[in-house]
Amino acid sequence: MTEQFDLLVVGGGINGASIARDAAGRGLSVCLCERDDLAAHTSSASTKLIHGGLRYLEQFEFALVGKALAEREVMLKTAPHIIWPLRFVLPHQSHLRPAWMIRLGLFLYDHLGGGRRTLPGSRRVSLRKHVAGPPLRDEFHTGFVYSDAWVQDARLVVLNAMDARDRGATILTHTRCISARRDGDGWNAQLQSSKGESTSVRARALVNATGPWAVQFLDQVASVGHDHTLRLVKGSHIVVPRLFEHDHAYIFQQPDRRIVFAIPYEHDFTLIGTTDVDYRADPAAPHIDGEETHYLCEAANRYFKRNITPADVVWNYSGVRPLLEDEEDNASEVSRDYLLELDTHGAPLLNVFGGKLTTSRKLAEEALDRLSPLLPVNATAWTAKGHPLPGGERHDIDGYQRELQQAHPWLPPALAWRLTHSYGTRSAQILGKARNIDELGLCFGADLYQAEVDYLREQEWAIDTTDVLWRRSKLGLRVGDDDVARLKTYLEQADLAKVEACMS
Repeated sequence: MTEQFDLLVVGGGINGASIARDAAGRGLSVCLCERDDLAAHTSSASTKLIHGGLRYLEQFEFALVGKALAEREVMLKTAPHIIWPLRFVLPHQSHLRPAWMIRLGLFLYDHLGGGRRTLPGSRRVSLRKHVAGPPLRDEFHTGFVYSDAWVQDARLVVLNAMDARDRGATILTHTRCISARRDGDGWNAQLQSSKGESTSVRARALVNATGPWAVQFLDQVASVGHDHTLRLVKGSHIVVPRLFEHDHAYIFQQPDRRIVFAIPYEHDFTLIGTTDVDYRADPAAPHIDGEETHYLCEAANRYFKRNITPADVVWNYSGVRPLLEDEEDNASEVSRDYLLELDTHGAPLLNVFGGKLTTSRKLAEEALDRLSPLLPVNATAWTAKGHPLPGGERHDIDGYQRELQQAHPWLPPALAWRLTHSYGTRSAQILGKARNIDELGLCFGADLYQAEVDYLREQEWAIDTTDVLWRRSKLGLRVGDDDVARLKTYLEQADLAKVEACMS
């Protein structure tokens, strides 16, 4: 049996999930396949920001910055439970960039993309008086403050996939597309699960949203000619114990003219990143190296009174960004804009090159606008109109948290905060009819209970401990080895029970 779809999307990162959501919302039958977990690679290895990209102004990427700033407003409304405003402090160093240049850049940043609308504008501050001043070295007297937003990146991907599923899409994780061939007016594809099970799919159109593997997919899976070369750039981050108590983030200028962020992370930590290093190894397994760790430590030490060393790093992660080759010598200068290429030499093939979290919704909208004339679409663009992602129905997320605690007075405040800022209104599904903390089931360390794990398995495609502890949450920072082992055993037993139930 061959399953029939209007659209087959290959790749379960932010671009693939967003395209599947948009397409399903326009009435198309959609199948998305991802060889690993959703957001397993680039999309979960970001700096966790929804932002315009202040530094791109120096590269005259005004269109990209304007588009991203306009999208920042849409994203804040779409997922207020996992995206929230964040103020950034830029300590001034006159020998790196003059004050007039920074003021001009921030003026543009405040007004590109139709204006900031909801977020407060930029301003100059005295670091001797501002809350962000004390952690900085005494040589910094003046700074600039501006607005952007924070996002739980992997959860953004999962929520897009959930909304696509809720609108009728089929989402297949741990399922590889091993071949795709044009046949008349459609595509015949062979999919294979990680357990070796094969599925034949026929689709009117194919979307190649495989990120760092986009060119490899064309060469080895679809056997389609092309003229593109991807430049793979590795970005690495480190996490250290909290370096400051306030809720602002920092953006630090470096002698090489790059910038590094220091961001409040998971309440008790500071996230520092990112690097930009050309990368030629396996995109599935990037790792930070000693030189990158040293670079990030030194970047922070140029500004903070409290120095850090590699020994202070409690966690690190790296991702590979697939950028279109443009012959720039410096990896950080390569454009972060995206390219959509529609190949109509036979059944439609849409290739997605580049992109970023912030512009993923717009990318998906443009992708479907390109494909719509070729497919049985019965609706126009819809995702910019305020349709929330799952759990994002309440804009007043703090008010919802208070209501959740009133309804469940036994719920610890820290757990209530984490649930509402991860699942929004769907927190109620996790808590169910529990009357006390014990009725949430087994505790796997920190504040992770069986009820939440079951929800992640049943609703969010979580299979193993990495899915639960590092992508659906960041509780991996807080649990011990024994906790991980118990969670691993529970997930394996739950998977076995599911298989047995299907066979009976």
